[in-house]
Amino acid sequence: MKAADIRAKSQDELREELENLKKEQLNLRFQAASGQLENTARVREIRRDVARIKTILSQSAEA
Repeated sequence: MKAADIRAKSQDELREELENLKKEQLNLRFQAASGQLENTARVREIRRDVARIKTILSQSAEA
């Protein structure tokens, strides 16, 4: 997910997206712990997307 795409969304959409990413991150952690995780790069992508969304939410809260 690109930062420009994130900035185009509203605060509510970003919070919803953040919640969905957190749920997916939890599921991937369970898969990794049980040895069923196939796409290990997805964990990194989700972690970075969460960071991007949190950064943009905090920037918009300051403004």
